[in-house]
Amino acid sequence: MSNSLSVPRPSRKLPRVVCLVGPTSSGKTDLGLQIAKAYNGEIINADSRQIYKGFDIGTGKPKGKRGSFDGQRAFMVEGVPHYLMDFLDPLKTFTVVEWRNKALIAIRGIVRRKHLPIVVGGTGLYIRSLVDNLRFPQVEPQPVMRKAFENKPLEELVRLLLSLDADATQAVDLKNPRRVIRALEVATLTGKPFTQQKKMGKPLIESFQVGIKWPREQLFSRIDNAIDNMLEEGWVEEIRQALKRGIPENAPAMTSIGYRELMKYLKGEESLEQAVALTRQAVHHYAKRQETWFRRDQRIRWCADKNEAMMAVSTWLGIGGLCG
Repeated sequence: MSNSLSVPRPSRKLPRVVCLVGPTSSGKTDLGLQIAKAYNGEIINADSRQIYKGFDIGTGKPKGKRGSFDGQRAFMVEGVPHYLMDFLDPLKTFTVVEWRNKALIAIRGIVRRKHLPIVVGGTGLYIRSLVDNLRFPQVEPQPVMRKAFENKPLEELVRLLLSLDADATQAVDLKNPRRVIRALEVATLTGKPFTQQKKMGKPLIESFQVGIKWPREQLFSRIDNAIDNMLEEGWVEEIRQALKRGIPENAPAMTSIGYRELMKYLKGEESLEQAVALTRQAVHHYAKRQETWFRRDQRIRWCADKNEAMMAVSTWLGIGGLCG
């Protein structure tokens, strides 16, 4: 990573952070690397699946390896350090609060090195928890309650949640059983809707959110191409090896979109062609939910391509004319 350009030290007290957001396959990874190389940036992963070790292909994790940068442990990609990536055991859960707290620690370290913090990912709640310093209800996990919920179909859980919290569609991924169960857990124990318990604290960063906006058909085409590439790289074998290592089907890492669908092939419930078709459908639906989530935030600067996004970042940083 070049040291020829350092980001100007901000006069403000709050650290300045670029957040690259948007749906899957919209080009966030490549854009993040380009910005990092241009402005001495270090990247913080905001993808809730790329945090897991050994789950590389199906999560779209950039090709890299664990290493160190300036004395800090990091996942190195093309010389650019990535934090909160490829570090967690597949059996462990990782809450939004944990991510936000660790992201803030990483940001402070990056700022001390006079580099640019760049948050990259499509997990909307991660991004918002950082940008708006969300305060979440302090409710400890309830194993017995969770076990009871896990035995119910997702459709039934969603109906129950919406009966307790009509606004849950705006704040909870209703296709993610873990998110639905957590919202139910909080609402049941506190007697208050989950969405009414998230509060904004005082800002901890000054953020600039930017993303590349693709027409729907082009985005779906990019997603399908990405899935084809993942399959060619050995996605199915990655899942098979995870199962051989004793990672259960209900492990947090194994509930990622695509892994669940391809598992049906490995279990003999669907042909490979059918499982791939289910995977495409699931990822398309996920991308639409991501678009809906991010569309609600009017602060995001949507760009037509990488060049426009680079210029937007350059302007925000006050470094004009460096990106053509």
